[in-house]
Amino acid sequence: MQTLKTRTVLFLLATLSIAALAAALKFSGLVAIPPEVLLASRWLAIAGLVGYGIKRRSLTAWILVSMVIGAEIGHDLPAVAVNLRTFSLVFLRMIKTIIAPLLFSTLVVGVAGHANLKQVGRMGVKALLYFEIVTTIALFIGLAAINISQAGKGIKLPPVPAHEKIEAKPETPSEIIQNIFPENIAKSIADGQVLQVVVFSLLFGVALAMLPEAKRRPMLAIAESLSETMFKFTNIVMMFAPVGVGCAIAYTVGHMGLGILFHLFELLATLYAALVVFILVVLLPVALIARVPIKKFIAAVAEPVSIAFATTSSEAALPRAMEAMEAIGVP
Repeated sequence: MQTLKTRTVLFLLATLSIAALAAALKFSGLVAIPPEVLLASRWLAIAGLVGYGIKRRSLTAWILVSMVIGAEIGHDLPAVAVNLRTFSLVFLRMIKTIIAPLLFSTLVVGVAGHANLKQVGRMGVKALLYFEIVTTIALFIGLAAINISQAGKGIKLPPVPAHEKIEAKPETPSEIIQNIFPENIAKSIADGQVLQVVVFSLLFGVALAMLPEAKRRPMLAIAESLSETMFKFTNIVMMFAPVGVGCAIAYTVGHMGLGILFHLFELLATLYAALVVFILVVLLPVALIARVPIKKFIAAVAEPVSIAFATTSSEAALPRAMEAMEAIGVP
């Protein structure tokens, strides 16, 4: 088994080295390499990545491999890649179907499952206060980072047809407050109003906690069963994640060209620099104070982070992030 693993890694390194060497010789102008050879070297390197993914059998590894495959398809076959967007949209749609029932069930269980509502209230106030303070610090760090790096400057987006232009209507403070609370929970779910779903779920959980044990227990059991079912549902949908992510990257490269990836990597480098500052200055001290297992936390967030990056959607990563946090003991 160890010998097979070693051979897989060596094959991966060899194929990547061949592709890198061919690209370097091509761009340096030292050797005239036919495009067919460059194409073959790139797909050989991808074959090495696929072999590595098969060996690892990790969803995170397959997502990263699919990102490379998607970029290559978008570069070599842009007409085909643009049509692959359908699969990425299907993946995002399936993810969005998870959010509302998962949030409802987990919040209801979290609130109604505690007999002491005062303790739940104190925990909620602390969580809200922490969120506001940390988010404000993160905003300032992000603004400073993007203004220093100027990542994304010079990107030429495709022209948008006149009929697709969207005019944003500013909301008044009164409208912002009103939109926090749902007028129809079914409408809130259909419109993807996550905050309204959260407010409804919290109030439902409080109301359920106020019922006698005999009446509270059946509904709480339903919520617990729904929560476990949605986590299993998430596992099923995540099996499609490599396909959805790969198709999203293929569409992006095929639609906007391979050059967009360089701007994205520039933006990613800015993001990582800002995250390093945020982690060292804010998260690490908080994690040490709260005694969070650092290694387990990093392993838990690796997969949701890769999904959020590839799909450019935090909603896509939310179900998996919630499942990962619950797995490491987050209530």
